[in-house]
Amino acid sequence: MKVVVLCGPESTGKSWLAGRIQHRFGGLVVGEYVRWFIDRHNRDTCYADIPAIAQGQLQWEDAARLERPELLILDTHLLSNMLWSRELFGDCPAWLETALLAREYDLHLLLSPDEVQWVADGQRCQPDIAARQRFFADSEQWLKGHGQRYEVIQGDWTQRETAVMAMLERLLSAGDVQRI
Repeated sequence: MKVVVLCGPESTGKSWLAGRIQHRFGGLVVGEYVRWFIDRHNRDTCYADIPAIAQGQLQWEDAARLERPELLILDTHLLSNMLWSRELFGDCPAWLETALLAREYDLHLLLSPDEVQWVADGQRCQPDIAARQRFFADSEQWLKGHGQRYEVIQGDWTQRETAVMAMLERLLSAGDVQRI
C-alpha cells in the first residue's frame, strides 16, 4: 500500500486533486474530518475540539488503512490539525506531533497557494495570500525538519494536475519517488 498525503494551505486544490488521483489510479480517499465535525456541530471549532478532531482524523485514516488499498489518498492529516491549532488558538496538544511521526507516509504533496485563487466555501478563513504563504512555509519547514518525503506542487490547475499525475505514476510503477 502506498500512502499519499495532500497538504498545505486551504484553497490550493487538495480535495480536487484527491478526486483526480482516485479517478486516474483508483485507491481510497480519506477526507477531512474537521469539515464533517464543523458541519455536524454547526459551529466554529474551539481549542477544546482539537483532540476530538485529531482523533477523528486518525480513526478515518486507520479504518482506510485496514482496507489495504493499493493507494491510500489522504486529503489531509495531523500536520494540518497541528498548524491550524497553533494558528487559531496559539497552542496545540503535544501528542498530535507524536502520533503523526509514528505513522508512515510514502509521499506528501505540498500545495502552494501561489497562482490559484482563494475560494470561500463557508469554512475557509484565510483569504489573505500572505497568511496562506505562511501556512505553506510552516508546512514545508515541518516536513523538511522531520525528514518527510514531499514534493511542492505549484502552477495553475492544469499544471498541478499534470505534475501530480506524473509523480503518482512514478510512485506506483517504480515504487519510489525521487525528491526534487
